[in-house]
Amino acid sequence: MTKPFSIAIHGGAGTIVAEQMSAELKVELLADLERSVRAGHQVLIDSGDALDAVVAAVQVLEDSEHFNAGKGSVLSHHEIVEMDASVMHGRERQAGSVAGLRHIRNPVSLARDVLRDSDHVMLIGEGAEQFAFDHGHLFTEQDYFLTERRYQQLLSMREKGLYALSESKYPDDNKYGTVGAVALDKHGNLAAATSTGGITNKKYGRVGDSAVIGAGTFAQNGNVAISTTGMGEFFIRQSVAVDVAARMRYLQEDLVTACNTIIDGELKTMGGEGGLIGINGQGDIHFAMNSSGMYRAGIDKYGTLSVKIYADE
Repeated sequence: MTKPFSIAIHGGAGTIVAEQMSAELKVELLADLERSVRAGHQVLIDSGDALDAVVAAVQVLEDSEHFNAGKGSVLSHHEIVEMDASVMHGRERQAGSVAGLRHIRNPVSLARDVLRDSDHVMLIGEGAEQFAFDHGHLFTEQDYFLTERRYQQLLSMREKGLYALSESKYPDDNKYGTVGAVALDKHGNLAAATSTGGITNKKYGRVGDSAVIGAGTFAQNGNVAISTTGMGEFFIRQSVAVDVAARMRYLQEDLVTACNTIIDGELKTMGGEGGLIGINGQGDIHFAMNSSGMYRAGIDKYGTLSVKIYADE
């Protein structure tokens, strides 16, 4: 009997306004989401490891200008891109995390290298990039990451003295830009990955939840894998990813109950907006959000593809 395998991805959650979404942009976004989830699913079909599946999926989103990770990353106060990412494998709960990257095209792949080839879990800034170059990652100029959309967002935020995505002409600029993936492979392994460019106009080397194991990313075989997206400071304070896992492990809550209890309960009460994707040890997938939308896609254990944007879909 073939063991179940499945995968889910997200491209960020928040206030995504349908009225501002052009038909052309929607088609492009849906195509990117489908391409991402299919890239990861193909790894699973080929009996690959869940970790490689989530990295393959996230790399597609990092290479797209439409998402706040990799090429589409937002700009800091000083008009530079600083990216964070993390991965976790559920078998032995190994993890790798990087923060403050400026010259690495695919931060999620570097996070995987930290997991595999480093004695550490988290590397930051210049040290993380030196590790990257020592392990064959190519130097990528900042020009690769800079887009007109993100530059205009920065000017708008800087003029207002703000530091988040809001009040702009795009359909999702009040969206907390993160991308991520969770997967179950044929061998029963769970894995999760998360990647982000952070928040527009950020200062002082700010790092959000995407690089924090237990907040933005968590995986534990036989239990659950989680990748979050939202207001990073709140997700760190609430330890969202590991909180879901703990509820499932110790309270015996099912995936849906555990995810919704956190996202619609304590996190929302605290003031945190966003969502998460989760997958359990049986390959069941759940998307939870307390916002109007979340870019997301999944291929479930029956091989059924779903690609959605709005909360009411």
